[in-house]
Parts: sequence; structure tokens; C-alpha cells
Amino acid sequence: MTFITRGTCSRRIEIETEGDTIKSVEFIGGCAGNTTGISKLVAGMKIQDVIDRLKGTDCGGKGTSCPDQLARALEKELAGRQG
Repeated sequence: MTFITRGTCSRRIEIETEGDTIKSVEFIGGCAGNTTGISKLVAGMKIQDVIDRLKGTDCGGKGTSCPDQLARALEKELAGRQG
């Protein structure tokens, strides 16, 4: 899945899932150290657990962040499975 981000330094997020688990995440753009760290931390986690932990994370008063955008992307992925 490819998710185009809004309001962050990263431009998009490439997400690979397997069932209800995140297989891999790659941020395109953004702060490399932070986005690489997030990607490594969430690999192998349940999708809903990542949403619960990261949704609402703010970066510098922007109202969103790279972690929040990942949570939003994963919510969209889950909604697509249900609809």
C-alpha cells in the first residue's frame, strides 16, 4: 500500500502487511533517523496496536506527524478491508 502524507516532511509511506500484522514500512522523505526507527519498531506489530500507539502524535504544532500519518494510513487500510 502507498499512502501520500499530508502536513509532514515525508512525502509518502510504503506499507506492506500480512494479515493483521505489519511486515514492513518505508517512509519516503522526512527525518531519516526518526522514520527509519519508526519503521523498525513497528515491523512485526499488529496493525491496531500501531494505530493505538501512534495516532494523534504531533510534530511542532502541525497537528500531525510521520507517526500520526502512519496511523492514518493503517486506519485507511483497515477501513478498505471492511468496505
